Amino acid sequence: MNFKEKLSKKVKENNSLLCVGLDIDEDKISNMSLLDFNKKIIDETKDIVCAYKINMAFYEVFGKEGYELLEKTMDYIPKDIPIILDGKRNDIGNTAEKYAKSIFETLNADATTVNPYLGSDGIKPFLKYKDKCSFILCRTSNTSAKELQNIKSNGKPLYESIAEKIKDWNKIGCCGAVVGATYPEELKKIREILGNDIPILLPGIGKQGGDLEKSVKYGGENTIIVSARGIIYAKNPREEAVRLRDEINKFR
Repeated sequence: MNFKEKLSKKVKENNSLLCVGLDIDEDKISNMSLLDFNKKIIDETKDIVCAYKINMAFYEVFGKEGYELLEKTMDYIPKDIPIILDGKRNDIGNTAEKYAKSIFETLNADATTVNPYLGSDGIKPFLKYKDKCSFILCRTSNTSAKELQNIKSNGKPLYESIAEKIKDWNKIGCCGAVVGATYPEELKKIREILGNDIPILLPGIGKQGGDLEKSVKYGGENTIIVSARGIIYAKNPREEAVRLRDEINKFR
C-alpha cells in the first residue's frame, strides 16, 4: 500500500484530516519520559488522526538518544497510520540520495518534507521512492517566508513557480506540497495550480493563527492539517484533538 492509499484509508476510517505533530520539548514535559509522553499522545489520538508528523529536529537535538527515541516512537505508531518525517532535507544529487535513503529505507517513513531550493537535482532522489510521498516546501507558514517566496519570477510570486514545478515533478504521483494555513489566499492559488490530486501538508493552525475555515475550503479533501503544540501540550490532548477534528469536519 503506497502513501496515498494508506492516507486515504485512514482519512475514511477516522473521518479526519487532522495530523498530530509529535514535537517534543523536554522543558514542557514532566513526570514521565519523552517516550512515555509520545506513547500517551499516540494512545489518546490514534483513532482521531489521519497521520502523525515528526519534526526530526526535536529528536536530533538529543544526539544518539534522540535517534533511538525517534525510532521507538515510530515503532509505537500503529502500522496503518502514515508517518511524515519532517526534516526539510535537500542537497546536491549524491547527498540528496543519502538523505532520501536514510528517511525512506533506514527509518522507513511514509513521507517526508523536502526543500526545493537546489532544483530538480535535489528532488529526483526522493521521487525514486514511488510508494512514498515527498512534500515540497511551497509557501511556508512562517512570517519571513515572504522575503524569498513572494519575490517576483517571470511576473509572478516565486511560490507559484514552485507550485508549477511540483505539478511537473509529480509525473509518477509521489509529490506533495507544504503550504501554510497562515496564507489562505496563497493556498487557494496553489491548489488551483496543483489540481486536486496532489496532497497538501498544511501547518500553521493553532499557535500560528492560521485560518481553519479558509484552509479547509481552499485546500480541499486532499489536505493534511497539522497541529502539534496546540494538541500535545493541551490540558487534555484527546479532547483537543477531537475538538479540532470535528471543527475541521464542519468545513469539509
